[in-house]
Amino acid sequence: MSALSVDVSHTGGPGSGKGTQCDKIVAKYGFTHLSTGDLLRSEVQSGSGRGQKLNAIMEQGELVPLDAVLGLLAEAMLANVTSSKGFLIDGYPRELEQGLTFEKQISECTIILNFEVSPETMTKRLLHRAQTSGRVDDNEETIKKRLDTFSKHSKPVIEHFSNKCKTVSELLHSSFRLSFCFRSAYTSGFISHFIDPLRRLYKTLWFCKT
Repeated sequence: MSALSVDVSHTGGPGSGKGTQCDKIVAKYGFTHLSTGDLLRSEVQSGSGRGQKLNAIMEQGELVPLDAVLGLLAEAMLANVTSSKGFLIDGYPRELEQGLTFEKQISECTIILNFEVSPETMTKRLLHRAQTSGRVDDNEETIKKRLDTFSKHSKPVIEHFSNKCKTVSELLHSSFRLSFCFRSAYTSGFISHFIDPLRRLYKTLWFCKT
């Protein structure tokens, strides 16, 4: 895949509301939403050998290997590249090496949208979701480990890309509507200024989720 010139990184911990915001941005701008979490869970549900290995890792709340996530992303993007207006990649990078590899192979990051949510709020949301999700990683012990893993690996990601990209941090608690109104206005200006001149090129919006 050829290098692309416009990327946005969307970071935040488990239960910070990134998935909700991605859905709203997809509806507004018509991008193809690729969630690394959904891609991983779909592979697990397929019962493939790769899926069984991924399931064992996810049950422990550990990070999935770099090459496995990149492979799933590449497959999904290639399957949609001829018809997509652009890609909104939700759940990547989870650690600095992933971000560096993504930039090297696909595109560089231009803007970071960073969701800051307290661990208590994220835990509460994830436990509430666990009542209906059926996800293997939605239990209190694994949630704590996921939050610890996110905190450990996300700091170097944010620090590295904050030094080279424009950074917009948002403190989120429960006001998703206000949050989206802010980001909607911000993204509209960004798309008008940076993306519109590149309409004939395939574009990637890079969003991060753990």
